Amino acid sequence: MSIENDLHLISDFDKNYCLQVFAPLPVAFTKGKGSYLYDTDGNKYLDMIGGIAVNSLGHANPKLVSAISKQARDLIHCSNYYYIPQRSELAYRLCRASFADKAFFCNSGAEANEAAIKIARGYFSHQDIDRYEIITAEMSFHGRTYGTMTATGQEKFSKPFAPVVPGFKYVPYNNIDAIKTAITPKTAAIMLELIQGESGVHPADVEYIKAVRNLCTEKGILLIFDEVQTGIGRTGKMFCYQNYGVTPDIMTLAKGLGGGVPIGAMLCTDEVAKGFKPGDHGSTFGGNPLACAAGIAVMEYFGEANLLDNVNLVSAVLFEKLNKLKAKYSCVTNVRGQGLLIGIEFDESIIASGLREELFRAGFLVSAIGRSVIRIAPPLIITKSQATSFVKALDSLLATRMGIKPNPIISAFKNIGRKENPAAKALSEAKPEEPKPTLPAPEEDELS
Repeated sequence: MSIENDLHLISDFDKNYCLQVFAPLPVAFTKGKGSYLYDTDGNKYLDMIGGIAVNSLGHANPKLVSAISKQARDLIHCSNYYYIPQRSELAYRLCRASFADKAFFCNSGAEANEAAIKIARGYFSHQDIDRYEIITAEMSFHGRTYGTMTATGQEKFSKPFAPVVPGFKYVPYNNIDAIKTAITPKTAAIMLELIQGESGVHPADVEYIKAVRNLCTEKGILLIFDEVQTGIGRTGKMFCYQNYGVTPDIMTLAKGLGGGVPIGAMLCTDEVAKGFKPGDHGSTFGGNPLACAAGIAVMEYFGEANLLDNVNLVSAVLFEKLNKLKAKYSCVTNVRGQGLLIGIEFDESIIASGLREELFRAGFLVSAIGRSVIRIAPPLIITKSQATSFVKALDSLLATRMGIKPNPIISAFKNIGRKENPAAKALSEAKPEEPKPTLPAPEEDELS
């Protein structure tokens, strides 16, 4: 039995047999190519969220597909009882590209952050030093396991599951004085995102991060950077910390590292590596040949395709054009982020989830954060013309909302070649709003 091309059956099975912890839009994708996804009816969507910053090389990247296919033919899994060549090579590549001396591989960002928390506490415990407290930032997000859920500075994620893991403190983001006040003789580490993605794409101030680094060095506290979302080229450097001119003691990665194949990594210095003795930590699937082969392919592709140059080029185009929208429409209150991780904030007249659905019906995929922020994190291969098509679509939607006549050239396309998605139509009919402009289908991918 295959239900792949039957959206009604897919939806029915999901509601009846899957735990309902997500709230999916009425669409299922069966194919991807470059920066585009295709649904069960063959409709094409420009993927401006990239699997939430996961599909770094886009969809069906030939190099990544080849690496995964070859590895699957040879060996998918091998126990960590033995050396794994792909794990060793990926660790080498990551350490050579970063501050780190050692790497530990797992399967997700939450697991990578769990490893970071454990090794930070283990570092002091193995020296018989009673330091275990971890300071994190308010409005942070570090994962959904018990440890990372507790580390997350948003009570809404942990309150239903109390009691939580002890030993965490929370301070306002970008406030060095608050960190100084929170430090005690028990403080083991400070754990920060350089850009808080899940609370609306809020970058850390450069001087703040430098001050935190100096404070950690002065107090003998470990500095952990959670780069699960910002690492692997997302911000225009291979790692976001390189934009700040400081280095952490521990860094976590996931999302873009495998290009879509689940993988996480915790990187650290040789000194911090003393926090784990043999048997202190492990993972059955972590560092498996298939996931590490994907990671190697991603790392190689950056050099072959000059991908960081593309990130910076397209990022500049997006920020320029989005800031023009900000100047044009009073409802756009802020455009922030770095590289290809961007948050667009609106005033109370715009509900982000509603705008996300309008963009979806027009053929563009984004995420909505809270009431007012649209987040974009497209594949790093996205082109200038594709980025421009997204901004044009957003411009037209905002024009309609603000009572401005839509661009007649844009309206004339009438979604040529797009089939009717019954579920999307039902969504539109269920939420009657002001008239929506008809937008052109996204342009063809130029890089892959």
